[in-house]
Amino acid sequence: MNVLIVEDEKFAVRKLTKLLEETAPELVISGITPSIAATVEWLAENRRLGGSEPDIIFLDIELADGQSFEIFNRIEVKSTIIFTTSYDEYALQAFKVNSIDYLLKPVQQEDLQRSIRKYYDLTGTQKSAATSLLPPDLENILRNLQLQQPQTEYRRRFLVKQGARLLSVETGDIAYFYIEECISFFKNHQGQKFVIDYKMDDLENVLDPAKFFRINRGMMITHQAVLQIQPYYNHRLALTLKPLYEKETIVSRERANDFKIWMGK
Repeated sequence: MNVLIVEDEKFAVRKLTKLLEETAPELVISGITPSIAATVEWLAENRRLGGSEPDIIFLDIELADGQSFEIFNRIEVKSTIIFTTSYDEYALQAFKVNSIDYLLKPVQQEDLQRSIRKYYDLTGTQKSAATSLLPPDLENILRNLQLQQPQTEYRRRFLVKQGARLLSVETGDIAYFYIEECISFFKNHQGQKFVIDYKMDDLENVLDPAKFFRINRGMMITHQAVLQIQPYYNHRLALTLKPLYEKETIVSRERANDFKIWMGK
């Protein structure tokens, strides 16, 4: 069974992908698109090439180029829709299309399981994960082999400029990364500020997620940098950092629950 994920936040894509792998490994992610235009193009190109329609589309409502309901005005959508969103005011509109469920972010595993069960019940299909057809001994062997796979190598240091010289800074010396006026910086634990030639999405891919957490589109922090956490309106969190960050530091609503879990590890 094929799945298309329509989502413009990389963090949300990674989380949903992980939840799907854990909850329904029989589902194959055949595509990921970040916008209305890219989704319409993907569906049209897939049909032109004779590909099968996605069985399920996980569809975020608020995309960078508008609300995803516009997709249904531009192209016929035959797939079953499960909406994912940070807002609950679109529920009625969502069920006017091929939607069977409406998941509020951050998506929880039990809610995702319920949605997938509902899909199987409505379509009369059965779960057909390949591993579920394997003898228990072979399944255990495969699981052990997966555990023995080499660990991901994360970046250990960055080379930056300090005046006229170059300086190698270990990631353990970095308190947080942030973006100001489209330029990426980091501060070390002593409060020194350095420019770095990385976008935030790139940093998220090369840094150890056990040590660095992306709290919003423009900042990644370490545990050691968090001096204080306070509730903030709309289910967000306000942080006080050390060394001091002069601007307001807010954990987005979509990341707040995962941040609290990460801080407790």
